[in-house]
Amino acid sequence: MENSVKNEVTDKYSLRGRVFNRIREDILNGKYSENEELREVAIGEELGVSRTPVREAFRQLELEGLIQIIPNKGAYVTGITKKDVHDIYMIRSLLEGLCARLATEHITKEALEEMEENVYLAKFHGEKGHYEQVYELDNRFHEILYEACDSKILEHQLKDFHQYVLRVRKKTLSNSGRGLKSNEEHAKILEAIRNKDGELAERLANEHIKKAYENIVKIGVI
Repeated sequence: MENSVKNEVTDKYSLRGRVFNRIREDILNGKYSENEELREVAIGEELGVSRTPVREAFRQLELEGLIQIIPNKGAYVTGITKKDVHDIYMIRSLLEGLCARLATEHITKEALEEMEENVYLAKFHGEKGHYEQVYELDNRFHEILYEACDSKILEHQLKDFHQYVLRVRKKTLSNSGRGLKSNEEHAKILEAIRNKDGELAERLANEHIKKAYENIVKIGVI
């Protein structure tokens, strides 16, 4: 299993991996609309590569459910559906809770200090209405948490889920109320981790993701 993860991490720096990650990022960022056809030649020219790595990326994207390849017709974007977003957040809430619990055992002094600074800066920018900075800091808080759990498998899975819903999250964190509220929830998770209270950290992280999803539904971004 460890070798599998190592290969995936290494692969993202290969030509095939770079092409795959670029196309996936474009789909998740909304560059391509749902049901839009992806053309191998056009994408290859845009990225400066042959059709082979593009074709290989398409096969991987189909396995992830982001596109559908129809024989003799082409590859079409399916993207992330409302049900996908729901499922991602429900699964992520459980995994994020586990991650927070593990972080109480493994987080380093440096990571804890960065997390504390992150919460402080997010509060500052949130009160100033600097929502782009709040969004970037929110992303980084979760990255610190994932890295602190000391599990390559869990970190990889959570970062993937996080990537899938970046566009949705950006819209919700542009809402002043949610941006500040999210950071308050981060502060409570941080306190539990600092106090080595794994049970509380797990519960707070689980609730944090569920509240994020509730806000998504409330403001109707999906």
